[in-house]
Amino acid sequence: MNLPDIIHRLNALADPAKAKLKHEKFAITASNTLGVYQKDLKILAREIGFDNDLALALFDSGIYEARLLCSKTYDPEKLSQKQMDQWVVTFENWEICDSFCMALFAKSPHALDKAFAWSEHEAEFVKRAGFTIMAAYGFSNKQAGNEIFEEFLAIVEREADDDRLYVRKAVNWVLRNVGKRNVDLRDSAIATANRISQRNAKSARWIASDALRELNNPNAKVLDYPRAVYR
Repeated sequence: MNLPDIIHRLNALADPAKAKLKHEKFAITASNTLGVYQKDLKILAREIGFDNDLALALFDSGIYEARLLCSKTYDPEKLSQKQMDQWVVTFENWEICDSFCMALFAKSPHALDKAFAWSEHEAEFVKRAGFTIMAAYGFSNKQAGNEIFEEFLAIVEREADDDRLYVRKAVNWVLRNVGKRNVDLRDSAIATANRISQRNAKSARWIASDALRELNNPNAKVLDYPRAVYR
């Protein structure tokens, strides 16, 4: 499958009504969008498989859905830090940020380096990218030990005062995901949330209260992932 074939497929799936719905219901505003749902992109991505050259061409096309497709067809093991830095600054909404971070960045050998570095970035969606990698990291690296996730909690506590919508939501996401990884991390996440809840910042209090509501729920599903050192 080549680039013209895929662009033709995307155009055949295009529906402006879907783009409008995504904007109105999910606050997804994107340049040069066709209106194609993620479920259809996933089907197309499975047909393509990993093809780095094609993925680069898809991104460079400038078509929003082609860029989403790039995130699903680039091999994470071959991803460079330079490429990650070039892509992350183009993210214009939470959907494309999360698509790249969950499908690609969190699975790359550079996931932790970029998560830590971007968590301090000034740009909203670059910073969100750092936290989205953290939120997804545990599912991409199921053998990772508690030490890594304790580092994530320290960063959550450090950045909890950021009141930008897509940052604070991602910070909260990390706190909840870490807390559901195993019982030890649940206790650590609850302790972190309790400290954050004492802050004056509105964002910090929201991050903490929302996480505590879930983590203190007796019916909350807590996994039993390994706790040994692994990195």
